[in-house]
Amino acid sequence: MRTYELKKLSGLPLYESLYRAIREDIRLGRLSPGEKLPSKRALASNLEIGKTTVEAAYAQLLEEGYITSRERQGFFVENVPRQVLPERPVPPPVLPSLPKPTLADLTGNGTGQFPFSVWARLQREVVLDYGKDLLLPMDSRGAPALRSAIAGCLSDFRGMQVDPENILVGAGTDFLYNLLMQLLGKDRVYGVEDPGYEKIRKIYAAGGVSCRPIPMDPMGILPESIGDATVLHISPSHHFPTGIVTPVPRRRALLEWARQASGWIIEDDYDTEFRFRGRPIPPMQTMDPERVIYLNTFSKTLSPSIRISYMVLPPALMERFHRELGFYGCTVASFEQYTLARFLSRGYFEKHINRMRKFYRARRNRVIALLERCPAAEKLTIQEQDAGLHFLLQVDTTLSDEALVSFLLEKGLKVQSLGSFYTHPRDLRTLVVNYSGVDEAALEAALQRLEEIE
Repeated sequence: MRTYELKKLSGLPLYESLYRAIREDIRLGRLSPGEKLPSKRALASNLEIGKTTVEAAYAQLLEEGYITSRERQGFFVENVPRQVLPERPVPPPVLPSLPKPTLADLTGNGTGQFPFSVWARLQREVVLDYGKDLLLPMDSRGAPALRSAIAGCLSDFRGMQVDPENILVGAGTDFLYNLLMQLLGKDRVYGVEDPGYEKIRKIYAAGGVSCRPIPMDPMGILPESIGDATVLHISPSHHFPTGIVTPVPRRRALLEWARQASGWIIEDDYDTEFRFRGRPIPPMQTMDPERVIYLNTFSKTLSPSIRISYMVLPPALMERFHRELGFYGCTVASFEQYTLARFLSRGYFEKHINRMRKFYRARRNRVIALLERCPAAEKLTIQEQDAGLHFLLQVDTTLSDEALVSFLLEKGLKVQSLGSFYTHPRDLRTLVVNYSGVDEAALEAALQRLEEIE
């Protein structure tokens, strides 16, 4: 007698499982036409299920024509078309391509110094103080407490006098970029730095706007090359990846362009907190708050997983946001916003930044020392090392950038070339070294593998 492993299907009675099992045997020819099925009592006893379960399964098979009932004889399999399963060729096993072993990664950022104990304590406070109010909807711009705390930090750190009413909080800069495309209009041409952060170009392209790469000189983007762009997305305080800091005269020229062209400047101020020499130049937003959109994030200063960014909109654009896009809900949980507000307003953020400056300065110095002691040191020249969490490393080599990056990867060192950040990649024999998250012991081991570079 055939035995079935019956499993009750979600939301279906047990008889359905038995019905489907017998039906499958008939379709596949495991039960031949004319073959007699066990009696209801015998099958129920064999499967240790109720007789009514077998009766219900047989009744369904009878109704669909899979079996027939003969008086005083029992149930028999009907002659139904067999289901022939196609023979599938067994493909050869595909072995995954193993990535080349990497000792040190100089392409990412570190998060190991996050102040977990302080953050966790503030979270508990927020839950106790706000309770069920955390579940209520909030202003589409973000929690007033957080916007006020951000305004205070901008005043203390960047010398900006900002009305909290003009601050808008969002879940990461990616979201804010998309919001700006809707706010400024997709019929505009958006100018981006070349070289520059590739993800910005990809987001604008995915948003359906025309994106124009604008060449740069040692002072930043060239005003005479802006062309028909009416929105500029730039990082004048510390450009990635070149490290260029745009001087005041060039900033004035760009602001004059914005006024003449009725254009907008998106000032991406992503990592100016980590400057190791002197004070950063005040943001362009302080020079013209009517034409500059200031944008920053806590992903660099706290952690990439803290998806909280913000922008300061000119009053006219904030009015347009309320009128046209105010229906959007805030994309950051109130729980996280209130926690960050306390972290900022109680001085923990300032302490964290001061601690991280010392930490990153020490790490940068140790990384530089390792480079200066490695076997290929005489071919390496360090550039742009006084601001931000990366610097440039020029290599005296006949290799192309692609060949150089591959050579270093073979040695266990993952790094990007400066030339790869251009819209049209070029050979510059210069590397971009992101040192904030590197394992120093692993870096030392990788550098010791560097023999003579061609």
